[in-house]
Amino acid sequence: MSGKDAAKRGKIAVWWDMKDCPVPDGIDAHRVRPSIEGGFRELGYSGPVSIRAYGDHKQTSEHQLRALSSTGVAVVHIRSESTCAVMYMDMVKWREDNPPPATMMIITNQMLDVFNWDLSRLQQRTFYHLFLASSVRPRAALTVGCRKEWLWEKLLLGTTAAVTSSADTADDAVFHCKTCSLDCLSLQSFKKHLSTKNHALEEVLRPQPKQLISVTSKWGKNYAATPEYAAAKIHVWWDMFCCPIPDGYDARRVRPSLEGAFKELGYSGHVSITAYGDHKQTPECHLQALSSTGIDVAHVIPEVIYSRMSRDWKTWQDDNPAPATMMFISDDAEYFFGDTLVWGQQNNKYNLFRAYSYRPLKMSVLLTSAEWLWDSLLAVSETKKHVLRKCSGSSIERVGKSTGMFYCKVCFTKRKLLDKFMKHLWTFNHISEVSILSLSFFLLSIHLSNHFREKQEVDISELGQRNKNQRLLYLEASVFLNDKFLTDFTTETPTLFFFSFCRKLISQRASG
Repeated sequence: MSGKDAAKRGKIAVWWDMKDCPVPDGIDAHRVRPSIEGGFRELGYSGPVSIRAYGDHKQTSEHQLRALSSTGVAVVHIRSESTCAVMYMDMVKWREDNPPPATMMIITNQMLDVFNWDLSRLQQRTFYHLFLASSVRPRAALTVGCRKEWLWEKLLLGTTAAVTSSADTADDAVFHCKTCSLDCLSLQSFKKHLSTKNHALEEVLRPQPKQLISVTSKWGKNYAATPEYAAAKIHVWWDMFCCPIPDGYDARRVRPSLEGAFKELGYSGHVSITAYGDHKQTPECHLQALSSTGIDVAHVIPEVIYSRMSRDWKTWQDDNPAPATMMFISDDAEYFFGDTLVWGQQNNKYNLFRAYSYRPLKMSVLLTSAEWLWDSLLAVSETKKHVLRKCSGSSIERVGKSTGMFYCKVCFTKRKLLDKFMKHLWTFNHISEVSILSLSFFLLSIHLSNHFREKQEVDISELGQRNKNQRLLYLEASVFLNDKFLTDFTTETPTLFFFSFCRKLISQRASG
């Protein structure tokens, strides 16, 4: 049985925030369980369903509580301001006690603002099938991957399942007071407890947390390799715009420095590296040195570096399924395709490394097992004896023959020899391709500016998983937005015409 099939037969746990998603007026509370179960059955899920309804049940009518309990829904009392924090603690505990394959469902409007970040990181480490219901659509794309998102009222109205009480589940129902850690077996005793002075005193003396307590923010970095990844392949995508070779540093030291850092953590798998940059500006001695150590050199222009890197790592994933390790050396990789990586990691389970020229201001939603500062990774202070004071013909000769390939990611061509690669970068065809790309991104920036001026902003987050390539294109173009050129374009129609024309040219060349 495949993992997907096993999950469809496994346990299904539902956490329901009744403050955000109450039982709508006119809908019988008896419908909640059969509606949820019916929604899962339509998707092929047949495992046992447990539901916990969180809320301030002093405010919930006895009729609703009795209806929920009669269908096996567990009623959990918690003050409204603590609902999300307590729900999350219970989710984390359930995950510890119920390893995959299993399924989770969260009914709340707070997924984006409260649960998204930490749950995305949890899902990257241990994957559960996840479903979401809310009374309103999230205003932006989530990084946590959901197999389906329902509107709450539509889910309750979308099933024709019977709404009668279930004897099988009624015996399992419980009324629980989180503040007092008390279970009640009857509605009468539960309501009586909530009205006692002891309960009121406990709410004052033992308040529940109001803010979600992150589980993953305390996870360590640079921990030892697990057996699954210790001997697996490692591929490195290196952005030389953000993380160049330091002045005076011997480029031949890049590969051994990276491999040395990996070995310190217990990784011994084959390492492949691709160095992206404008290699018209890179000294030839550096290019030869990198190639001599087996590093592939990829020429790009700033406008398209991340779309080319994204294309390459997706192709690499197709040829190298997990377990394997991916490393990104860049300050901007998370900004451009971090969400795509997060979505992918929740299913693919690659091991991830990162390096950057400066520490990020906040912890990334992207879960990594090792991160380095670029200069410390190269260990500049420890490699003085490897310094090349200047590039010269003799120094290039001493480097040795090329073993890495030279790629032009503008023209989608490759060369084995450095001199032929450099000649290609100065050909008319190559320069024409660069001009077309630059013009298209310039015009796209103008197009975006027109939207901003008219207050019709392109909501990049809405593109989400539906069109990741388009989302990446808009992100890249927005970086090159420059208002000083806007006065040259007074109408939108010519801009869109040229943008469309240039995109067609690029698509024809890329497909060719």
